[in-house]
Amino acid sequence: MSEEHLEALGAAGSDAAASEARAARAASIDARLLRRLLDALGRPPVRVDLWNGESLATRDATPATIRIHTRAALYGLLLNPELHFGDAYADGTVSVEGDLVQLLEDAYRVMPRGSSGLLRRVSGWLNGERRNTPAGSRRNIHRHYDLGNDFYRLWLDRDMLYTCAYFSTRAATLEEAQTAKLEHVCRKIRLRAGETVYEAGCGWGAFALYAAQRHGAKVRAFNISREQVAFARERAKSLGLEGRVEFIEDDYRSMSGRCDAFVSIGMLEHVGREHYRELGAVIDRCLERDGRGLVHSIGRDRAEALNAWIGKRIFPGAYPPSLREMMDIFEPAGLSVLDVENLRLHYALTLRHWLERFEAARERVRAMYDERFVRTWRLYLAGSIAAFNAGALQLFQVVFNRSGENDVPWTREHLYPPTAR
Repeated sequence: MSEEHLEALGAAGSDAAASEARAARAASIDARLLRRLLDALGRPPVRVDLWNGESLATRDATPATIRIHTRAALYGLLLNPELHFGDAYADGTVSVEGDLVQLLEDAYRVMPRGSSGLLRRVSGWLNGERRNTPAGSRRNIHRHYDLGNDFYRLWLDRDMLYTCAYFSTRAATLEEAQTAKLEHVCRKIRLRAGETVYEAGCGWGAFALYAAQRHGAKVRAFNISREQVAFARERAKSLGLEGRVEFIEDDYRSMSGRCDAFVSIGMLEHVGREHYRELGAVIDRCLERDGRGLVHSIGRDRAEALNAWIGKRIFPGAYPPSLREMMDIFEPAGLSVLDVENLRLHYALTLRHWLERFEAARERVRAMYDERFVRTWRLYLAGSIAAFNAGALQLFQVVFNRSGENDVPWTREHLYPPTAR
């Protein structure tokens, strides 16, 4: 390459650098603050348009464009991006054009993760963390699960299961996958006819009814959501299962008596880390010597606070534990972990079905509530898909029995019916 070419390239490079410097100086303070925010968040692939016409793109190809419509919305994001992005999206001062799920998944993949115990406590204080005392748990559950059965009926499956499904194939329907999940749980605890099952946090009653109807079990199911318990009791009556299933509107800490199997599907997230030993003590006093149990819970790969917006606006008092934290249930109570399965991608697919059904029913949801409610729940469902896809959330099923009890399966063959092998 000639000396003249080298000089020309050098000059072009200098001109480009100078042009970039001039552009940076010309950018408003708002745009510069936005750039700092995106840098702090790991520079997710996104284009952001400000209300004043300025734009900033972190990469050439982006899945979506975020539009920030007011200066107040930007400053809220600068103050607390986790909390205020959700609020701004809900009230329309921030909007997204393009693939919302992919945008959020990409953000999860690059955002700094993990926090110390001190930072988790500070985050909980700043974002109004709500404790899961018996009274606090009732308030927290009421905020989410007592929105009305008519709302959840619009987008859940026919049995009203609001937990991760189990897809034997990706082509399975949501109804098929939820039934498969119930059977998967029954197989894991090796449920036999005539046995007594205690269920902590029974939702709308689908597992209790399935265990009684398909496996001949007797079930006592505890739940503090009045709406859910009323629905479950009506279903038990319509199915003629009132004598085999008892739905009790009470806290899990009130459980007494003895059971052959203890099951909790989707409740641990609402127990709170500080109450895991209490839950273990409840299991210890209720479970027969040869009893078995299963805890199904959203979790994390490492201890980390729940997303601030989800914790404040969707699931007050919720916390997804790491496996290490879950051991505080089992170790003090002399319980032995037999099996752990992670159904993370099954939950992402479950949420895809829910979001599709929610969007199909959005006009009815809007008529029941308002546009802000629609946008809030769209973001919650889309963000949850993204979190499971990116590995920010896990779904653990932990099977356990009493330490030293040797009546355990020799292989996992009992888990899978012949058609599934």
